[in-house]
Amino acid sequence: MGRIILFGLISCLALSALWGQVDNHRSITGAGNEFLSAGAFSISMGQYDEGIRLIELGLTQYQLSPAYRAVAESNLCAALAARGQAEIAIKHCAESLLLEGLNWRAYNNRAYAYYLLGQLTEAVLDLDSAAVINAEASQVIQVRGLIDELGLLPNVIMANEYGGQCFLRFMEGEQ
Repeated sequence: MGRIILFGLISCLALSALWGQVDNHRSITGAGNEFLSAGAFSISMGQYDEGIRLIELGLTQYQLSPAYRAVAESNLCAALAARGQAEIAIKHCAESLLLEGLNWRAYNNRAYAYYLLGQLTEAVLDLDSAAVINAEASQVIQVRGLIDELGLLPNVIMANEYGGQCFLRFMEGEQ
């Protein structure tokens, strides 16, 4: 049951355009960068490969202000995390945050990438930063739910043959 809920939540997040910064679409369009606009739209539609391709074109074809570059890097982070390429995603979110430190989406996207890697301490720190900037964002609440659900899963600590311990977490329904 827990696994079904977890996968359902992840699917809803991806399908609801959690990762793309679509509300920046207008400002990017106003800057005349059709690649960034189309890339953000592709990501919001779940077409991550196309979104990545278009955003990378937009980054190379235009001289962008730091603010637009920060949005583009955050969108790349989002698409890469959605594709499961968490390590590369984290680098793009870090670049976005260097350019625009108050970008709650970049913190949220990086939190999700850390979550994918199982680095929950880092995920919670980034999620807390996102919440300070925009506590009411549904995306922040959804990623917090993913992380919190891990704390509800049963776990066992067992000794191994070398005298050390190993930590096991079981999904509901697994044996």
